[in-house]
Amino acid sequence: MHDALRAAGITGEIISLPDAASTAALAAAALGVEVGAIANSLVFWSDGEPLLVMTSGAHRVDTTALAERLGRTSITRASVEQVREATGQAIGGVAPAGHPSQLTTIVDEDLAAFDEIWAAGGTPHTLFPLTYDELVRLTGGTVARVA
Repeated sequence: MHDALRAAGITGEIISLPDAASTAALAAAALGVEVGAIANSLVFWSDGEPLLVMTSGAHRVDTTALAERLGRTSITRASVEQVREATGQAIGGVAPAGHPSQLTTIVDEDLAAFDEIWAAGGTPHTLFPLTYDELVRLTGGTVARVA
């Protein structure tokens, strides 16, 4: 993950936490930040392929509305196996990059409200800071409303 961040020009350091921060609430508490500043990496299955949604930890993804906005048939939660296959990482620690292949990614427009956001570093114990613009650039994502 470190190499992917540096290649994208992101200088934030990956930090390791003593306890797992596998939810936005746990990550926010460990870091002392608002839960909305946590960029959750959620993997869904949509029209036969994985879809990564980087969403603010402050809310849930409205999969029906998002599918309609994107012109997709449906968006459903990926299984544990699908997440591992698509990202090479475990649920609770999926990073926004460093996957075996580029994933179609949606970035929650609500994350733009924060000067600094935090994303998982590839494990439930690791996180790193970045800006909203860096997240969009890192993922090659499409900005959208996801709630």
